[in-house]
Amino acid sequence: MTETVKRKPKYTLFTAKALLWLILPIVIEQIFSTSLGLFDSMMISNSASGDLTSNAVSNVNYINNLIIQLFSAFATGGAIVTSQCIGSNDNENANKSAKQMLMLVILISVGIGALCLALNWPILKLCYSNVSAEVFGFQQTYFYITAASFPFIGLFNACAALLRAQRKSMFTMISAAISCALNVGLNALFLFVFNMGVLGVGLATLICRIVPAVFMLILLANKKNLVCVRIFEKFRFEGATIKKILKLAIPSGIESCLFQLGKLMTNTFVNVGCYVDPVSGVNIQANGNNIANEINNIASVVGSGVGTSCLTVIGQAVGAGDSDQCKYYMKRMFLLSYILNGICTGIILVCVPLIVNLFGFAAEAKEVGKHCLYFCLCFQLVTYPLSFTTPAILKATSDVKYVMFSAVASMFIMRVGLAFLLTTDKIAGLQRLGAFGYWIGMCSDWVLRSVLFLTRLLSGKWKKSSGLLNEKPAAVTEAEAPLPLTDEVAAQDVDILSEQPGPTCGDSADSSEENEDVPTNV
Repeated sequence: MTETVKRKPKYTLFTAKALLWLILPIVIEQIFSTSLGLFDSMMISNSASGDLTSNAVSNVNYINNLIIQLFSAFATGGAIVTSQCIGSNDNENANKSAKQMLMLVILISVGIGALCLALNWPILKLCYSNVSAEVFGFQQTYFYITAASFPFIGLFNACAALLRAQRKSMFTMISAAISCALNVGLNALFLFVFNMGVLGVGLATLICRIVPAVFMLILLANKKNLVCVRIFEKFRFEGATIKKILKLAIPSGIESCLFQLGKLMTNTFVNVGCYVDPVSGVNIQANGNNIANEINNIASVVGSGVGTSCLTVIGQAVGAGDSDQCKYYMKRMFLLSYILNGICTGIILVCVPLIVNLFGFAAEAKEVGKHCLYFCLCFQLVTYPLSFTTPAILKATSDVKYVMFSAVASMFIMRVGLAFLLTTDKIAGLQRLGAFGYWIGMCSDWVLRSVLFLTRLLSGKWKKSSGLLNEKPAAVTEAEAPLPLTDEVAAQDVDILSEQPGPTCGDSADSSEENEDVPTNV
């Protein structure tokens, strides 16, 4: 007769130190990744190309971000399935789901990249029909080059999601640091030494996406990993596993793409609807809005980083089959999110005048950016943790449809609707606010989605989607209890050769011929 033990949630999966080992590298990774756009804008605005090139790059990046979110959504779906498998000690299906997701993302990213290369002009014309001919030409050049990088972005996102699912977030941080350093160095070389303008910025972006993607693929293929994938091994799609991934990925993909579409629309309101100087062709409101967006993206990294961590933490708690653990870690993630977000936002609030002056725009544009930032940063002290952490928790419990419908409704009712009414100069009878109207709409969106997501979480309906609704009391045999992640194990994540609990990838059934057709139920 086996002895039963009652699991203590706070010790079952993650210690406090282990959580920090997971979250802090992800937050730092997000800072590096987000800084790419900030450094691009700063360096371009101070180059010989000036305002027009910077505006073109910012416009194209809105389109690129929309597409990248699609790759990220499929990676997220696969990471959730993999995390839940790891939480339930099902290493075989963890490896299968990882391989299926990686190949799926690669195929989708290659296809979309080819489509964007072929439809470069129509896509840009649809989004930015009223920009000057010079700006449109810069946009075409930059879009051609960045579209070629889409397969590598997809590969990077997939590998990063799978490494995080194994609690190896240190590697994704290192990779992001490499990408950021390459981008800054190559931008400096191409812009200020060779005077290549938008072509140089595009080439720098392409290179800094290729190198980290290859680096991450090498890390993921290491046999010492709990989950590892080699893209050159024998592969075939498995319907059951793909279905599980798509069930989570498609709602997340729709939500993410429509979110970026909403941002693209509101940005267009500022670019098209606000006054453009007929002599210089410069839109002061648009440049000020670009400044505020780039800096605010840095401010959002804590919420985004903690949210990304939730996919691993809550996903493994769901896989372990214990709602008490889920609730405990939900509270911990909220607490960490508010603490880290408060520190980050406070630092940026103090440094706003200094950071804004690093841009080479006109003084009027800098003032617009300052006012928008001060308004937004004060709002996000309360709303960002709820807006990022809560939906990530719900996604980790597989409650993805509610997140999709709520986020899309909030985006188009509040952000797009209010931005259209308050931003553009072309609606008679209304007091327009220029770029400031854009930020009023955005902050209203964050408030509404915070209320919607938090209401759902407190209702407890996430238990149904996670399979924990009819959960039995959390008493398991000692043999069945998952091993805790101790501080010592967490610290070993910095070493690619560290031993992992349970079978390694090289021992998984997926790599053996006789067990190739084992069902993939998670």
